[in-house]
Amino acid sequence: MAENNYEDNAGNTQMFRAFVETPPAQERANVSVHRSSGGGGGRTGMIALGAIVAVVVVVAVVWLAVK
Repeated sequence: MAENNYEDNAGNTQMFRAFVETPPAQERANVSVHRSSGGGGGRTGMIALGAIVAVVVVVAVVWLAVK
């Protein structure tokens, strides 16, 4: 006889969507705080940090090349 290897793909999809679309309670609280605090301050800080790191790397490479 054939084995019963039936998978309920619709059920799996529903469980996945419920898992993905429902953030934990603490995360929901953090998201509401960040949205109310205003613009992209965190993003601007990360861009500035990236620029500083890039400058430091370039200076280090030039210094090693000259040395």
